[in-house]
Amino acid sequence: MNLASLNIYAILPAVILSVFGVAVMVLEPFTAEQNKSSLAWLALAGTVAAMFSLIPMAAQRGQWYSNLWIVDDYDVFLSFVFLLAAALTILTSVDYLARERMNHPEFYTLLLFATAGMVMMAASNDLIMIFLGLEILSIATYVMAGFRRTDLKSNESSLKYFLLGSFSSAFFLYGIALIFGATGSTNLLTIASSLKSPEIQLSLVELSAALMLIALCFKVAVAPFHIWTPDVYEGAPSPVTGFMSVGPKAAGFAVLFRVFLTAFPVIQDRWASAIWLIAALTMILGNVIAVVQPNIKRMLAYSSIAHAGYIAVAFAATSERGVSAALFYLLAYTLMNLGAFAVVTILSRSEDKLVNLTDYAGLGAKRPGLAALLSLFLLSLAGVPGTAGFAGKFFIFRAALESRLVWLAIIGVITTVVSFYYYLYVIVQMYMHDPSEEFSDLRLRGSLKAALFVSSAGVLYMGILPTRVLDWTVNAAQAAFR
Repeated sequence: MNLASLNIYAILPAVILSVFGVAVMVLEPFTAEQNKSSLAWLALAGTVAAMFSLIPMAAQRGQWYSNLWIVDDYDVFLSFVFLLAAALTILTSVDYLARERMNHPEFYTLLLFATAGMVMMAASNDLIMIFLGLEILSIATYVMAGFRRTDLKSNESSLKYFLLGSFSSAFFLYGIALIFGATGSTNLLTIASSLKSPEIQLSLVELSAALMLIALCFKVAVAPFHIWTPDVYEGAPSPVTGFMSVGPKAAGFAVLFRVFLTAFPVIQDRWASAIWLIAALTMILGNVIAVVQPNIKRMLAYSSIAHAGYIAVAFAATSERGVSAALFYLLAYTLMNLGAFAVVTILSRSEDKLVNLTDYAGLGAKRPGLAALLSLFLLSLAGVPGTAGFAGKFFIFRAALESRLVWLAIIGVITTVVSFYYYLYVIVQMYMHDPSEEFSDLRLRGSLKAALFVSSAGVLYMGILPTRVLDWTVNAAQAAFR
């Protein structure tokens, strides 16, 4: 590498996130206790600045830093999704951290570092770089899951996530070692080129791909690698649960698409069959088990498993239209799920106590605005027409049918019908049951209003006028099929 090959604009979002993350950490000891919430706005400013830096970054399309880093529409779109998730999480967390007496600005540092790791994963063109991004993301989220240090469930959540995450990292590393042994490279394009040689040992390549697939399936929480999800989501603080359900999941799928579509098209018939089975199993298990969950965080956890199944359907289609549909759905899911978790964060109040579905009885009469917003997000998650969730599922099932995955599309439609039961159950509780709780003490600060406004506006915009976002995802999908 020489100085002429350095291009700061290509890595600008990750640099900005890291600099602001360090700034929050350095300023924390010099900030008075009552002013620590102000550092959240510094973190938000860093996230917004990183979002604007996507504009000059998008003008630097190509491979940089000895082909370790790639800038294309695929990378730019996913970076936008990650940064949007981080910004919404910060807006949801400001009041929550102060209310729960754990207003430690390190939270925002961890969030910015985790987002930088996700940006790095989407832009990496090399397996070692992907692994580094994966670990930056993972270590930050392990700590965030246990951020409520005095709560045993939060500690359990963090420890369980750390132990199982370490196993998945080991699987990914073994996969990298094997593919390096087979091809002599960890660069995705070089691997793809090497696999066309008749002298290549395909059994070693298939074993490597299988190990990496297992590791990434754990990260995106698809069956049968989803067992950790409900306990970790339930124990983590509500804003962290919301972030974990969209950010790391989107980053995991970003790597899954990048690695398998770029490096392993030669053995596509093998891994595509595995993805078919995983998608079907994930949709069935996620939706069926969610029906019997009395706790809304566990219900949304199993719901997130089911939604990972829908994205896996798009992946199984192994087509540009499938990848485009998956990217559209990742953005839609970020908006509707973080919106739902924002309302859950407001309603759970002190120590995340009120998280049972029956606790929402009578909310429609007591707080009609919050009930309407939660209904919108839940209906979008279910896939009601006019919402982002419906448009996303429509594009995914259309891509599946065009790739002749008829049975997978049928399973998707049937499980979507099942999901209506548990989403509508919450709405029925809010509007058709007498109040069991007083909601008069709920505080709705400006940051929470902003998060709810952005989420609900995005859900409606993508549901009613999806064309512009779809055009963006089509360009991004074309970049993924280099």
